Amino acid sequence: MKASTRLRQLMAGSGPVVAPGGYDGISAKMIERAGFPAVYASGGAIARSTGVPDLGLMSMAEITDRLATMVDAVTVPVIADADTGYGNALNAQHMVRAFERAGVAGFHLEDQTFPKRCGHYDDKSIVPMREMVQKIRAVKDAATDTDLVLIARTDGLAVEGFESTIERSHAYMEAGADVIFVEAPTSVEQIEKIAALLPYPKLINMFAGGKTPLIPSERLGELGYAIVIIPSDLQRAALFAMEQTLAAIRRDGDSRVMQDRMVSFAEREAIIGTSDWLDRDRIYAV
Repeated sequence: MKASTRLRQLMAGSGPVVAPGGYDGISAKMIERAGFPAVYASGGAIARSTGVPDLGLMSMAEITDRLATMVDAVTVPVIADADTGYGNALNAQHMVRAFERAGVAGFHLEDQTFPKRCGHYDDKSIVPMREMVQKIRAVKDAATDTDLVLIARTDGLAVEGFESTIERSHAYMEAGADVIFVEAPTSVEQIEKIAALLPYPKLINMFAGGKTPLIPSERLGELGYAIVIIPSDLQRAALFAMEQTLAAIRRDGDSRVMQDRMVSFAEREAIIGTSDWLDRDRIYAV
């Protein structure tokens, strides 16, 4: 079954598709091993994994290469972050073909100006609604996988306000998007009003410390949110663990005091699937 078809089946299920954010092959594997039905390939986390902030600094080719690595690492659908489509409508068409080759199940495309910035940063700017509508139409025209899930994201709340954001959301869905993603609502009331006013499959971004209050996924499902992404929590947890381990090594000369907070050598190899690779190597040995 195509990953895109599987994602659509999951979205049609009884609860929201909770997709924690990964940024490379091993983080994607960890998400799948933990039992989640999908992986969110966070553009921000991918950027930060290369040592740069989420300011639209990475090229489409760099992102697509990482997406292909993540897709190859797991069997569950991968939902990608397409930022603004890396330019105008023609750039977005070029992007969707590359993302299809990488094997993603779906992606979100946003209405920020290029280059974009993290949705929870201040001082964002967005393109005219008509420009985004045309970009959505261009992407739909270029896609060859009819099940590919196109998620239209609007950052309008912080720029134009609530009413304009609702208008944009309707227009984006009418243009052919499959899911609407209103970024960075700042209250439970806003989250509930968005749900009431937008009778479509919806995606919401939930992560600790952002502008959006945390709501249990069960409640979000009741409100009609089909996908819940948690973009940065895993990377932030990994950074904290690295800080703690490096502090121990600097202080003590080794990491013995951290051993109970690390996976073992054997556990790491099991996560990567080393034994499976070695078994296959023996099959083809001469």
